[in-house]
Amino acid sequence: MSERTAPDMWVDPPEDPRKTGEQPVGEKETLWGYLQHYRLTLQMKCEELDAAQLAQRSVPPSTMSLLGLVRHLAQVEHHWFQRVLQGHDVPRLYRSETDCDHDFNGAVADPAVVEEAWSTWRREVAAADAWLAGDVAMDAMVPFADDITPVRDIVVHMIEEYARHVGHADLLRERIDGRTGQ
Repeated sequence: MSERTAPDMWVDPPEDPRKTGEQPVGEKETLWGYLQHYRLTLQMKCEELDAAQLAQRSVPPSTMSLLGLVRHLAQVEHHWFQRVLQGHDVPRLYRSETDCDHDFNGAVADPAVVEEAWSTWRREVAAADAWLAGDVAMDAMVPFADDITPVRDIVVHMIEEYARHVGHADLLRERIDGRTGQ
């Protein structure tokens, strides 16, 4: 790690890739901006770590790890954007009949598992962004379970999901190498 002018921060403020200086206009752009911010923050929390560090568990008996979070958030992106918002009838990622927590349980210290997790996460993020870039109204209603819900609620839920897990990622990263986030 290089010398920082603000050593108590994750990155020096002028180098923070999350700061664009642009203000979003409209509800969709604002919500999408927050989602993109948290996605980038997750990536930053995992930077410069090897497979063993990414797979390091938090505290027993928890199976939570940074790698597990990447896999979990790929699964979450896939479920909400592909299955719910677009109605695609596709199998869920990182789940089986015998292991509904395979996103975390399968997060093992293997470079191939790390590469697959990031590849899957990036693919799901790109697919979600492509859908959001289209003519999507936040107040449009979509079927969910035995009811209907507005697109807005699902996008806000995605922001909430990332915000919660980026907090977990901050604690996991601090445990690995002492690096804390802003």
